[in-house]
Amino acid sequence: MNYWPLLSVAVVVVGFMRRWNPVLVVVAAALTAGFASGLSFTGILAEIGNGFAKNRFLLIIILTLPVLGALERAGLREHAQRWVASRRSLTPGRLMTLYLALRQTAAALGLTSLGGQAQTVRPLLAPMAEASAETLRGGALDDEERQRLRAMAAATDNVGLFFGEDIFLAFGAVLLIQSIYADSGLPMEPLHIALWGIPTAILAFAIHAFRLRRFDRRPGVPPPDRQAHGGSGDA
Repeated sequence: MNYWPLLSVAVVVVGFMRRWNPVLVVVAAALTAGFASGLSFTGILAEIGNGFAKNRFLLIIILTLPVLGALERAGLREHAQRWVASRRSLTPGRLMTLYLALRQTAAALGLTSLGGQAQTVRPLLAPMAEASAETLRGGALDDEERQRLRAMAAATDNVGLFFGEDIFLAFGAVLLIQSIYADSGLPMEPLHIALWGIPTAILAFAIHAFRLRRFDRRPGVPPPDRQAHGGSGDA
C-alpha cells in the first residue's frame, strides 16, 4: 500500500494551523495526494473534473454563500434582530425550539438544504436568539453568554438535521443500514428502517426541547412575563 498520499493530510493540518487561504490549502493538498499517487498534472485535473461533475448538487450550497453575504451586507442580521426584539414573549429557548421543529420536519421530508450552519444559523438563528436574550435582560450580553447562545443554536440545527434525516427513506444512512442487514442475511425494506427512526426522532426532539427550556431558566435570566410587565414591581 502506498502511504505517500497521506502527506495531503499534513498539508491540510499545517495550512489551517498557519491560517493560510483555505482554497489554496485544499488545492495544494489535492496536488500533493495526486502526485504522491503517481498521477500526472492532467490526470489530477481530470479526477477533479470527474468529482465535480458527479457532485453538481454542491453548487446549490456554494451559490448560497455569496447570496447570504449580500443579504448580510444589506442588513439581514439587523432586521432579524429588530423583529425578534419586538416579540418580548419569544425567548431564545422558544425560538430555537420552533426552529428545531421546522428543521427536523424538513429533514424528514428530505429537504436537508433548507437550513444549515452557514445558511441559517449564523445569519438568522443566532442573531435572533441574541436579540431575544438582550431584550429579556434589558442590556447587552457579555462574550461568554453570546458564545453560549451561538453554540446552542448550532447544536439545535445539528440535532434537528441528524435525527430528522433518518426518517427519510432515501437517505444514505438508511440505505447503508439496509445493505448491512442484507449482507447479514436479514432483508429489510428502507421504509421499515425509516419508520423505526420516528421514535428516536421524537425522543431527540423532546430531550433537546427540555434542554432549551432549562437554557431559558438559567440564573440571571428573567422570565418573559416579568420583563413584559417592567420588572419586579418597582414603583
